[in-house]
Amino acid sequence: MHSVQPLKLTLALDMMGGDHGPHSSIPAALAAICEFPDLHLILCGDEALLTEQLKLHGVFPHPQLTLRHSSQVVSMAEKPAVALRSKRDSSMRAALDLVDKGDVQACVSAGNTGALIAMAHFVLKMLNGVDRPALISALPAIEGNPVYMLDLGATVNCDADTLFQFAVMGSVMAEEVIGISKPKVALLNVGEEEIKGSDQIKRAAMLLADCAEINYIGYIEGNDIFTGKADVIVCDGFVGNVALKTCEGVAKLILRRFESSIKERATAQLIGWLIKPFIKNLYQGVNPDHYNGASLIGLRGIVVKSHGNATKEAFLSAIRQAVREVERQVPAKIKDRLEHVLIDKA
Repeated sequence: MHSVQPLKLTLALDMMGGDHGPHSSIPAALAAICEFPDLHLILCGDEALLTEQLKLHGVFPHPQLTLRHSSQVVSMAEKPAVALRSKRDSSMRAALDLVDKGDVQACVSAGNTGALIAMAHFVLKMLNGVDRPALISALPAIEGNPVYMLDLGATVNCDADTLFQFAVMGSVMAEEVIGISKPKVALLNVGEEEIKGSDQIKRAAMLLADCAEINYIGYIEGNDIFTGKADVIVCDGFVGNVALKTCEGVAKLILRRFESSIKERATAQLIGWLIKPFIKNLYQGVNPDHYNGASLIGLRGIVVKSHGNATKEAFLSAIRQAVREVERQVPAKIKDRLEHVLIDKA
């Protein structure tokens, strides 16, 4: 392959990660270069397989696509430590190395979450003032802007200082990517009263209340995640991941219950046929695929994690998220905000 000269907007994609690999990442990549004419993609993976797939789509070669061969793949069941040691020529590692070298501005992967976090932490390192990375994603709200929630699984156990750092980073994401002025930041807790919660939650609340850089509004309960009461919701990775997966499961449960109900009776089938466009539109608004793309923030580079069973639309959504973060220079904005906050705390 010829050496690549980085363009104005260049992303690296881990084409082999996830449950579907190139079967979802190839169509998503092709859709992305149609949507963003100035976008250049470096596709990391098995060069022979990727070439074959691109030829099947009738787009090889393509001026917006470059292949970067990788001989290894990180499986979805691989232990992070093992992947970090033994998968140095994997498509996941290749995409991260391109970010580290400055050949690309961001990378996207649907691969093993634990392995991606471990590799990204090792390759890209953390920003000054950040102890641990966080996975953050935008979730739909009943009204208005989406809600940013973090951490969604990168750091399971968090002390108060880490939760405080998450709040700062989440606030920057809401400001820069969505454009919310002074986003409302809340801590996810078992109640709204000050006496509720663990010691680390209570201490994090004190740190946030004393920080003029953060528009902290207090505690929020799980039933208010989607109400728009808060623009940024902060929690540890265990709570965040369970909450996110539960919400996705409930959305699918309601849809399937509705589909089953309208099949049971002829009258219901008629009503279902009449309101099907409305239901489809409603579901698209809460479909996890359209909010796919959890950003691994706190690193010295942009890494976007697509969920493992990502479809074409889901992987495309993750690419769009990476483009937005590159355009808004999110790591630099987080670095600047953290420096201001640390100065104020000192």
